[in-house]
Amino acid sequence: MPQFQDKIALITGSGRGIGREIALRFAREGAHVVVNFFRNREPAEETAVSIRQLGREALVVKANVGDLDHLARLYQEIETHFGGLDILIHNAASGYNRPAMQQKLRGWEWTMNINARSLLFGAQHAAPLMQKRGGGAVVAISSMGSHRVMKEYSVVGASKAAMEALVRYLGAELAPANIVVNAVSPGVVLTEALQHFDMFREGGGSLVDTILSNTPTGRLCTPDDVADVVCFLCSPAARMICGQTIIVDGGHSLMMTQ
Repeated sequence: MPQFQDKIALITGSGRGIGREIALRFAREGAHVVVNFFRNREPAEETAVSIRQLGREALVVKANVGDLDHLARLYQEIETHFGGLDILIHNAASGYNRPAMQQKLRGWEWTMNINARSLLFGAQHAAPLMQKRGGGAVVAISSMGSHRVMKEYSVVGASKAAMEALVRYLGAELAPANIVVNAVSPGVVLTEALQHFDMFREGGGSLVDTILSNTPTGRLCTPDDVADVVCFLCSPAARMICGQTIIVDGGHSLMMTQ
């Protein structure tokens, strides 16, 4: 039997990239999936079609997780449709990529609300739905910018650092309710999201080659690699991992040379 047979999994921002791969992985492992998007419905609907072709149920919900009213409505739709929730993958992310000295209040609030605040208040909505089903798992998708300096990544990095701190606190507070909370921090993953970074648009090939030359495993992380670790953290085998951030980067962050 698939390890997540008939579980209910919400993956925020699951229309494309890493979120889509995670959503499809849970469907392959037997889960029914809530596909969340905000701006682009078409890829979300395409993800849902692929989930249904795997014989699982897919609920598509448009919601900006950084808006508290949207967030509440997202969980209300889940409760109405499924009656509960087993797994929350906090994947949706956004941000204004510019130097710290050029950041503006709107960019700060937008980025922090989507990347960090939504984890806290999403967990408040998710926990009662998980407790109705005997417990659950929460996995947040972070990035290396949470603790390392990346060009024009100041506010996103700060939001990811805040998110990882929340993972620790939520992990400790929700463990007695049989809800496991952790994070995954991938290295460079070749998805279309990289096109938002000047350093990959301009001379990206040579930069990728440099990263590869300093990655012990000899290849970049893929969405499939991330999905592997996310699914593990939601499985019974990870029940004693609490409030941790797992780095998935093929060893690149271990190396002195960047």
